[in-house]
Amino acid sequence: MNILIVEDEDLAVDKLKATLAKLDHQARVIGITSSINATVNWLATHPSPDLILMDIELADGQSFEIFDQLRVKSPVIFITSYDEYALRAFKVNSIDYLLKPVQKEDLNTALDKYSAFRETFSQVTETQAVNIEKLVLELQSQFQPKDYRTRFLVKHVQKLVSVEVDAISYFFSEERISFFKTHDDKQFIVDYNMDELEELLDPASFFRISRSFIITVKSVNQISDYFGHRLALRLQPNLNKESIVSREKVQAFKVWMGK
Repeated sequence: MNILIVEDEDLAVDKLKATLAKLDHQARVIGITSSINATVNWLATHPSPDLILMDIELADGQSFEIFDQLRVKSPVIFITSYDEYALRAFKVNSIDYLLKPVQKEDLNTALDKYSAFRETFSQVTETQAVNIEKLVLELQSQFQPKDYRTRFLVKHVQKLVSVEVDAISYFFSEERISFFKTHDDKQFIVDYNMDELEELLDPASFFRISRSFIITVKSVNQISDYFGHRLALRLQPNLNKESIVSREKVQAFKVWMGK
């Protein structure tokens, strides 16, 4: 199996080579490139490798740009430092991903996956190539910085006032009306439903615990077990309304709170 490594960190390259040598004695690293331009030039002047291990973030940009400049006919395993949840939806068919630092077990699983589909990969059809390109575009859009809302314009005493997102403790809804409370216990109506708010807010700062609550870390005063494998939160400022983390959100909530 001939492998091209696309990685701009020498230590990461050394670790990948050492791990590959332990996992598959037939694995042969035939090329190492560290930039977009170098990779494009290598692929344009060499036969397609059996497999490419490709870091997403390179010194001269994101490796997705490689796919804009030429058709990559080899299966690709992306390597990234990004959170697993952001990429889980893209772990399909011809493209896999590994999280940094790459673990031996994870690389072994990815190689097993490659071996299982080796015959398919050996002759990439036009349809498969198009599918790979579509998948790369989806990945590229996933990694593009997104502009999240930084303030909301709301009514207050017959006037319109602008409230910075950093001043908001949490959002909640009652009878199809959305509200937010600020850290200094002021309450406002906001002209968005909860689904719209979830899209507008930075998920690093806000988490939707249920259909009717979107909270911040600073808003959580206490966390308690609740029946049905759920969690009950005591929010600050106080609100005369139960704030329960729904069962399907509990694990993700714990991960988010622990970051």
